[in-house]
Amino acid sequence: MDDQQLMRYARHVLLDEIDIDGQERLLNSRILVVGCGGLGHAAAAYLTAAGVGTLWLADDDVVDATNLQRQFLFLPSDVGQPKAQVLAQRLAHQNPDATIRPLVERLTQERIVGVLGQVDVVLDCSDNFATRHAINRASLRTQTPLVMGAATRFEGQLSVFDPRLDDSPCYACLFEEGQADDGACAVFGVFSPLVGMVGTAQATEALKLLLGIGAVACKQLVLFNALQAGTQTWALKKKPLCAVCGHWKRCR
Repeated sequence: MDDQQLMRYARHVLLDEIDIDGQERLLNSRILVVGCGGLGHAAAAYLTAAGVGTLWLADDDVVDATNLQRQFLFLPSDVGQPKAQVLAQRLAHQNPDATIRPLVERLTQERIVGVLGQVDVVLDCSDNFATRHAINRASLRTQTPLVMGAATRFEGQLSVFDPRLDDSPCYACLFEEGQADDGACAVFGVFSPLVGMVGTAQATEALKLLLGIGAVACKQLVLFNALQAGTQTWALKKKPLCAVCGHWKRCR
């Protein structure tokens, strides 16, 4: 790090768990954020500020007036513009150290695998089960840790799925493919600060994975309820006969 970076990240360097070595690790790290809505907004903003070196932002949607209630980096003048492109521009201004790569596309399964092969962690900030399951399969195939977040109404979820660990469940252990219906906020609504609570928690888990510090939420499902104080945590177990990670392990 140069002197300017030492000043910028001084509050990280002061932490024994991070120090100079840890901050340099962040500056050399690469993350994919799938979804540039409320969750992706909050997560990407803190990952960029923290000094993550390369951030891929994937979203094929455009800014809508209804997004402005919670997607705070978008302006009314951005309506109709690609979310990933606009967010990348804002974050690049926030931290010139970071390389921000917008992907204005709906990622296919093979495309997700290709990008995950170039990153250290993937954040699932999407809003539909088809994308979530595609990310999960790619995570298993590339052995890339996955930080999942979800939010609707006043309730949110967070978990970490780490395929590098033999006893880690995958997303399909929690929600089997074809067994759940999408609960998009466009249908049910979402409380504005809730996406910030979950998105920043995703950023926290990602940074802990990159730095190798603390206890990540692997084998746990963290539940948020913005109408109540605190969170609840439920233990998750790997399903021996999971159609996804069970099959992958047998074929490895």
